[in-house]
Amino acid sequence: MSIAAQAADSAVDLGTVAVTAQKAEDQSSLPPEYAGGQVARGGQLGILGNKDIMDVPFTMTSYTSKLIEDQQAEDVGDVLLNDSSVRQSFGYGNNSQVFVIRGLTLNGDDISYNGLYGVLPRQILSTDALERVEVFKGPNSFLNGVSPTGTGLGGAVNLVSKRAGDTPTRRYTQDITTDGRIGEHLDLGQHFGEDNRFGARVNLSQREGETAIDDQDQRSKLFVAGLDYRGDRFRVSTDFGYQKQRVNHTRNSVMLGSGLTSIPSAPDSDHNYGQPWSFTSTEDTFGMIRGDYDLNDSWTAYLSGGYRHTHETGLYGTPTLTDSSTGDGTIGGSQVNHVEDNSSFMGGLNGKFQTGPVSHQVNIGAATIWTQQRNAYVFYNSTGTNIYNTPAVPSPTSSYYIGGDLDDPGVTGKTRNRSIAIADTLGFFDDRLLVTAGVRRQQLRVEGYYTDGMSFFGVNYPTYDGSRNAFYDEAITTPVYGIVFKPWDHVSLYANRIEGLAQGPTAPENIGLSNGGEIFAPGRTKQLEAGVKFDWETYGATLGAFRIEKPTDGYADNGVYVVKGQQINKGIELNVFGEPIDGLRLMAGATRIDTKMEDTGSDATEGNHAIGVPTFQMNASVDWDVPGLDGVALNARMLRTGGQYANAANTLTLPTWNRFDTGARYKFKVDQKDVTLRVNVENITDKNYWASANGGYLTQGEPRLVKFSGTVDF
Repeated sequence: MSIAAQAADSAVDLGTVAVTAQKAEDQSSLPPEYAGGQVARGGQLGILGNKDIMDVPFTMTSYTSKLIEDQQAEDVGDVLLNDSSVRQSFGYGNNSQVFVIRGLTLNGDDISYNGLYGVLPRQILSTDALERVEVFKGPNSFLNGVSPTGTGLGGAVNLVSKRAGDTPTRRYTQDITTDGRIGEHLDLGQHFGEDNRFGARVNLSQREGETAIDDQDQRSKLFVAGLDYRGDRFRVSTDFGYQKQRVNHTRNSVMLGSGLTSIPSAPDSDHNYGQPWSFTSTEDTFGMIRGDYDLNDSWTAYLSGGYRHTHETGLYGTPTLTDSSTGDGTIGGSQVNHVEDNSSFMGGLNGKFQTGPVSHQVNIGAATIWTQQRNAYVFYNSTGTNIYNTPAVPSPTSSYYIGGDLDDPGVTGKTRNRSIAIADTLGFFDDRLLVTAGVRRQQLRVEGYYTDGMSFFGVNYPTYDGSRNAFYDEAITTPVYGIVFKPWDHVSLYANRIEGLAQGPTAPENIGLSNGGEIFAPGRTKQLEAGVKFDWETYGATLGAFRIEKPTDGYADNGVYVVKGQQINKGIELNVFGEPIDGLRLMAGATRIDTKMEDTGSDATEGNHAIGVPTFQMNASVDWDVPGLDGVALNARMLRTGGQYANAANTLTLPTWNRFDTGARYKFKVDQKDVTLRVNVENITDKNYWASANGGYLTQGEPRLVKFSGTVDF
């Protein structure tokens, strides 16, 4: 053969591996729902965009607005009750919702909104303007970057806002509970303009009245406007919102005093062991905008940004238990004024191309979030109380600790997190084998400031003048590896290794520590996970095993604040969802967790179980269209949670608890307009139980509550 002929043959061979383009996915489109409409087939996975669960080496569940409406779920916590991997508690001494995913804490401040951190309101998040509530299982710093406050190491939650649909929305809902809390919700949406390219969706709601807890009342207001534009190549969406929440006569958590030998029985489920003078009030103004531009058929660029202003005030009264046999304890007070401003930005590029037989899905992104907190607080002296027979005590006036001016709080902290990331998902054998590899470089800058005008037991400390007392600025790299293999059309085998990252703890001031104010280096949380997923079109299932290794929180040791050891959570998760039989919708799951503390440096805690991690969690719910009764559906749900330890020494335990919910709805037409009537009963047996020991304190389960609502589409 001649040299020319050989060259020609070589040119032909090279042609088979030339790079070819593939059309990029529209990341603004939501993944479709499984039959029955309760759970979606995928969701937002940070830098990877919207993905089908069968195509990614991770576990997630996406709950829909239909589920929210059918269950009358008023806040995000109500929605997450459906997930067997998630349990709930209160924040430390306040009414903020805290979620425990795979045994690790997620604060409301670390929940993302349309993929963007730092935008959502604090403490209690309404669902009235939400289309989806998406739950990702496992550490996620690569996918989303470091969360604002460093929680979410066992999982993440992303909320997706409502958008105008192809069919106009004109919906009004009136709701009421048996305790007299009344609510109204108006939902309007429509596309308009040339080719219906412009869209608007507005949600307004309010609720006011007594809750199921004795003498407690709640007021809430919400306004969210979502606007969008859909062009041939350019798409843009915006959300602007305002939320205000106030709860009077709050029932917070119960602290555990030293010397307790057992956990007392939970008081009556509706008993309020708080005080009439206690309250919490939060007011949030927030907004965000996102734009997507198709550079060509294969590549899309995106940019989003958001802002939030928060003002929280509260006078909290939290009992501390001193005698488990009688329920005696003390109750003090703390008054806070918290002002926070966040700004957040995210941008990137994603695309697809082919190199010979190998496909590529490439994602490049950058993110930054800036946060400034201003705080002032007063801690008051305690008086006697009892969690069973609770006396009314006067509003506290005698303080022992004052930090800052309640009328003009000073800056106490600034945080800036920045990161860049790149990932490639390589597809082999017609994408039956998908290999994902990526890396994110993250810079964490944390500043702490003295509280201006501090006094302790009446002694003023002039050196605490608002100057900076702590600083940390370092960059860290977090990788991710994952694999998906599809041996058959309806089965995916998957495995991943992914990390979480959180800013390190800060040694407390003014408690006699030699290193008070020291900020410790960020801690890595590492996960290994493997499992199998099934998709039978109308329903699906996942089964996975995981191991999470997280550094422990800091503690005082002989006058020095130290960070030692790690918490190991090993578990197995099973989830089933969808509509296996026409008219019968199921959601069921079970999680078994074995947790252990290692290398703690203390014989009293070495090898013990971690605080607030249940040994198992089970959920089962069914929603059934009654045959022969057109429009009538019945539903029921069971929650079961295993025992958990309430202290590091593992001498205090919470027993297993069960909760049962039920409901019904009837959908019919009046003058060609759809009308839906609903009734839901939560904790139908009015069970008295401690729901969680997360944080080393007790959170009580909610009492029985009956909800009624009626919706008309006009």
